[in-house]
Amino acid sequence: MATTASARSTPYDSTRVYQDGIVAGVLAAAAVALWFLVFDTVRGRPLYTPSVLGAALFGRGASLASLQSAPVSMDMVLMFTWVHGLVFAALGGIAARLLVVAERSPHVGFGIILLFVIFEACFTVAAFLIAEPILHALTWPAVLVANLLAAAVMAGYLWWRHPYLRVEP
Repeated sequence: MATTASARSTPYDSTRVYQDGIVAGVLAAAAVALWFLVFDTVRGRPLYTPSVLGAALFGRGASLASLQSAPVSMDMVLMFTWVHGLVFAALGGIAARLLVVAERSPHVGFGIILLFVIFEACFTVAAFLIAEPILHALTWPAVLVANLLAAAVMAGYLWWRHPYLRVEP
């Protein structure tokens, strides 16, 4: 009982919070990268997904046909992996900061969870609307599995790091 009271009354340590967020983001990015490495390897084209996404992100106006037939480019794989990791680290930092808010005000926790569910749904819809040619090249179920895997890994890590988090509706 004393451990619970002392853990809840510890002062806010922004360094630890953002470190937790960065670690959660990097773990989620690594889970997605590993998923696509396995997925692409089973399909006979290792590193195809990050190469296509890198070409779509950094290639100027590459068409879908050229993306599907293009060989894997290690430059594109490395550039996309770097950006992917940075974006996930930033998202993890935001998630960790919001969890601190939820720990201090449990009534806000449900809203934060709802925010993440809406964010995931909006990301999926935006991907279908904006990046439809890319989703055809990569198969959208694989992208959906990757997003859900990333959310689960990040949530699991942050749940482990915030054992006293209570969510009240």
